[in-house]
Amino acid sequence: MSELVKQRVLILCTGNSCRSQMAEGWINHLYGEHIEAFSAGHIPAGAVHPMTIQVMREVGVDLSGARPKHMNEFLDQPFDTVITVCDPAKQVCPVFPGKMQRIHRTFDDPVDARGSDEERLAEFRRVRDEIREWVGELFVE
Repeated sequence: MSELVKQRVLILCTGNSCRSQMAEGWINHLYGEHIEAFSAGHIPAGAVHPMTIQVMREVGVDLSGARPKHMNEFLDQPFDTVITVCDPAKQVCPVFPGKMQRIHRTFDDPVDARGSDEERLAEFRRVRDEIREWVGELFVE
C-alpha cells in the first residue's frame, strides 16, 4: 500500500513571529492530512509574539511550541508552494530547488498595532481571521 505524499508549503515573512506563523498554523490545522506547512523569516524575531500564540489558541490552534526560523534553514528542501505574506519577504525570497508555485499576499503586521492590549488583540484577531479566510480560498476545503 503506498503512502500519501503530502504537499509541502513554506510561508515566509520578515520576522516569522506573527503572520507566517498564523498561516502555518492554519494550514496544518485545517489541511494537515494533505499538506505540511512550514514558516520562516528573513530576519527572524527572538520569539513568536505572545499575542499570536494567544489569538491562535482562541481558535484551537496551538502555537506554544513554535519558534521563529530563518529561511536559510529550508534552502536545500523542495517545496510545492512558497508563499510570501509581506512585501519585504517577497523581495528577498530565495530560489528553492525543484518546480514550485510562488504565491504572494500582503497582510498587515499586527505587531505594528497601537493602543491598549485589547485594541492590539483586536488587530491580531483581525489579521488571524483574514489569513484564515484566505487560506480557505487558497486550499479549497
